[in-house]
Amino acid sequence: MTKKIAVLTGAGISTSAGIPDFRGPDGVWTKHPDQMSVYDIDAFLTDTEAREYSWRWQKESPVWNAQPGAAHKALVKLEKAGMLTLLATQNFDALHEKAGNSPDIIVNLHGTIGTSHCMKCHAKYNTADIMAKLDEEPDPHCHRLLKYQGNMPCNGMIKTDVVYFGESLPDGAMEKSYSLATKADELWVIGSTLEVFPAASIVPVAAQAGVPVTIMNMGRTQYDRLATRLIREDIAVALPKLVDETIAENS
Repeated sequence: MTKKIAVLTGAGISTSAGIPDFRGPDGVWTKHPDQMSVYDIDAFLTDTEAREYSWRWQKESPVWNAQPGAAHKALVKLEKAGMLTLLATQNFDALHEKAGNSPDIIVNLHGTIGTSHCMKCHAKYNTADIMAKLDEEPDPHCHRLLKYQGNMPCNGMIKTDVVYFGESLPDGAMEKSYSLATKADELWVIGSTLEVFPAASIVPVAAQAGVPVTIMNMGRTQYDRLATRLIREDIAVALPKLVDETIAENS
């Protein structure tokens, strides 16, 4: 039987690919707490200046041009081996998609910067297309023509699919994660401090269901006591090694 592995990833897998995290000692928000407002839904909805700043900040963020690292690629290898059943991620950098993991397996718990939507008519956009025109339209609005309104443009606000503070998680994201994590043979937590809820609750839920938990993170987490294996090594090196060992054991 092929082993089923569920994975939860946090900022640590992306810092290994050169993206600064938000909450760590050198995190963006630790050093610049004022920038948390970039992802405040109330400010976004009510203040044009806040909206323009949010868009500009996201365009200039290293998240936008980052490329998947060795750790991301290792998870693609795990999926190709038929062993990865869930890739729940707290990151919204879309690096798992860029690396080549399948959207059927990925659950973006905090949304993704890769796509955007109109908050009025729900039209979908590629964020890259919006970023390309941001100089001409710093506060992007929806240009979809509404047939039922005499072909007038919708003009609703466009927002990235990142979950902002004050917004709920994507529909079904936690339910799918709980379901697949509890049915897996192992749960691996890669680069998450396990401080942000409800995402962190996947760990105790899986542990309670008897699923062995591996936590790979440079710092301690509040759920280390639930782990059957703790790995405190560089994720870019340790994860590819763990994937190779796991595939070899299973072949």
